[in-house]
Amino acid sequence: MPIRKILHLDLDAFFASVEELRDPSLAGIPFAVGGSPTGRGVITSPSYAARVYGVRSAMPTAKALSLCPGLKLVRGSYRIYSEYSDRVMAILDDFSPLVEQVSVDEAFVDVSDLPEPVKEICLELQSRVFSQTGLPCSIGGATSKLVAKVANDFGKSSARTGKAPRKITIVAPGREAEFLAPLDIQALWGVGPKTAAKLRSRGITTIGQLATLSETELKQHFGSHWEGMRNRALGIDQSKVHSDSELKSVSNETTFHEDSADINYLLDQLRYLADKVGYRLRKKNLAGNVVSIKLRYSDFTTITRQISLNNLTNLDDEIFDSAAKLLRKHLLPGKAVRLIGVGVNNLDEPARQLSMFEPKLDRKEDLAIALDKLKDRYGKEIIRRASSLHKKNDVNMD
Repeated sequence: MPIRKILHLDLDAFFASVEELRDPSLAGIPFAVGGSPTGRGVITSPSYAARVYGVRSAMPTAKALSLCPGLKLVRGSYRIYSEYSDRVMAILDDFSPLVEQVSVDEAFVDVSDLPEPVKEICLELQSRVFSQTGLPCSIGGATSKLVAKVANDFGKSSARTGKAPRKITIVAPGREAEFLAPLDIQALWGVGPKTAAKLRSRGITTIGQLATLSETELKQHFGSHWEGMRNRALGIDQSKVHSDSELKSVSNETTFHEDSADINYLLDQLRYLADKVGYRLRKKNLAGNVVSIKLRYSDFTTITRQISLNNLTNLDDEIFDSAAKLLRKHLLPGKAVRLIGVGVNNLDEPARQLSMFEPKLDRKEDLAIALDKLKDRYGKEIIRRASSLHKKNDVNMD
């Protein structure tokens, strides 16, 4: 079997980097996209000069200003960020037909068919992104998505110069387990804060230590997922890079910092996820007629359930209504949930046309289009339903 070459590309402080291109006077000074001069809101993307002071993404603005009193706050434009993102993804498409965009500033690329060494490919890709867009990026390269992502995160975290890292971190074939072994356990996919805390309480702090646990010990922590977790700890990951042309479903999920059995809270989060899925479908001009939910309980037991619809849909309300029906039917009473997800499958181009005989449907579509325009201009978090602001638990949205 030929050795795979998988890259993980991440644009360095993407929003802040775009703002520096729009206003060169920002270069080298501590500033951040997001927040409010009154101290309300949160920081979306701090510049690297601001990070020297400890300012971080998702930090309350008041705290950021206390750490860096001279912090300049910049109002962002998600529409412009999306345009830059599209330009970067087009560059990646020139390198390989297998490009999996993970977020607006992040993607996996399978370059296994290119004859050049991975380091040479990374240097060329990094150079082309910068020359054609002006944006700095960091790249991890390995034989798998897992190790490429961890390598890139490791490379970026090791750069502490107050400037964009522009790092390239390569893990050679056969060195995956050796590379992962000394890293903190939470660097590994599937190990969240709660699980990490339990492992640390037993003296397990590194991925290498996790890899040496017995089957019995792994089952205690990860249940039926123990074997997959051991493989990941050893750097074994055969997951493929899926391009948009292969897209068969769109989904979003979230892991709670505290497990919850509260049906109302779970419905609130389901609503938020359904809105995100609907938005992504409409942006890709796709719709589907199968809605699914994913539930992972405290013991790592995971179930997925789905329901078929009579028509294709990409409307938030229709996705949520179907997902909520599935949740009410299949949620185990009193059993706490640690992860919940929503997906729409069996995708195709929307078949629905506006019709004078479906005025309610027309209004829903008009509303969805109007909200999408607001999200495109001001960012996806500009519109939040009141129900999704439930404060029972903090959540980590993927």
